[in-house]
Amino acid sequence: MRESRIAYKPIGIIHSEHTIAEETPIQPAYAKGCRGRAEIFPEYEEGLRDLDGFSHVYLIYHFHLSESVKLIVKPFLQDVERGVFATRARSRPNAIGLSIVELVSREKNVLYLDGVDILDGTPLLDIKPYIVRFDCVQTLRNGWQDEVDEETARKRGKRGYRG
Repeated sequence: MRESRIAYKPIGIIHSEHTIAEETPIQPAYAKGCRGRAEIFPEYEEGLRDLDGFSHVYLIYHFHLSESVKLIVKPFLQDVERGVFATRARSRPNAIGLSIVELVSREKNVLYLDGVDILDGTPLLDIKPYIVRFDCVQTLRNGWQDEVDEETARKRGKRGYRG
C-alpha cells in the first residue's frame, strides 16, 4: 500500500479575497466577514441538490501552493516546533485542507460562503454538510492549543485580514 498512488479530480474552484498566504486568516473562526464562493464544475451541479438547507459545510481542498513537506513545523499560534499532524499547517505529506464555512446561499453551481480562510484559486475536492448531531463534539483535550490564550489566537489567527 505504501507505494500506491491516489488521484483526486477537483469538483470546482474556491474563490476568495485572499491572494497572499501570509495574510490569509489561519482558520474560519478568524475569517468572519471573509466572503468567497465555490464554483462547482457543471458536471457536478446536480450533486448540490438539497445542500442549501444546511447553514455550514465542510470544504475539502488541495493546498495547491503548499511548500515542501515538513514533519516538524512552527504553528501560527505559537513559536514552538510541533509535529505537523498536531497542527493544521499546509506543509503536509498529503496537501489536503479542511474548513468549515458558512453557506450563505446557492445560485445554480455557485456556493456563496462566509468565513473563508482559503486562498483564491484553490482546487475544491469535496463538500460535505456540517451536521451538529454528528459533528459537534465536546472535547476534553486540545493538546498544545490549550496553552494559547484567546487574545493571542485572535491576533495571530487574523494575520493580514482587517475585518
